[in-house]
Amino acid sequence: MTTRHRAAAATAVSALVIAGGSVIGAGSAHADDVKPSVPPGTEPSAAAPVAIDSNAPGLKIPQGGTLAPVKVLDIAEVVEDLGGEQRRQETNETVMMALQAEVLFPEDSAVFNAQAAARIQAIGNEINQSKATRIRVFGFTDDQGSYEHGKELSKQRADAVHAELTKTVTNPGVVFDVRGYSEDYPIADNSTEEGRKKNRRVEITFPRGAG
Repeated sequence: MTTRHRAAAATAVSALVIAGGSVIGAGSAHADDVKPSVPPGTEPSAAAPVAIDSNAPGLKIPQGGTLAPVKVLDIAEVVEDLGGEQRRQETNETVMMALQAEVLFPEDSAVFNAQAAARIQAIGNEINQSKATRIRVFGFTDDQGSYEHGKELSKQRADAVHAELTKTVTNPGVVFDVRGYSEDYPIADNSTEEGRKKNRRVEITFPRGAG
């Protein structure tokens, strides 16, 4: 098994959500030209804490003082293969699997290589176990070439992963959100080949199971 390393981070997040976007069923796909207001996968998933009455007599607040705005901490645990080919990120409510494009597709292609289907099927099986009914499949590229070419390629790759997932995911009523973002929302430095390799990726996000 590939050696793995772990990194955990706690981040205060604000109440922002993705604006716009197309929602599709398992058997269809549509182009999406609406960008989210925040990078996909960064919207808060942690539930807000219990309400606090600022006038409660038990609170020891100095005279004239007020409570600060509530902040929700979303704990994210990241597990990445040593080579960075596959990255798993879990928060309180979601699982995000990021696969580098090189482990799924030939260069500048949206046609699966020989190993790709098995990787996608393994993720599909986990989605079945979690009984997820809403799945996001987002494609990304580096900043090489034109933005429009990257948008087309990233969407085609997301579509290919979506099509393969539909062969494995059997939960009734499942809805897929499939998008291509070109070079938007890089996770690494595009000035190096190592960074560009990380940015060329497909992300699959679904709710965590009860277990």
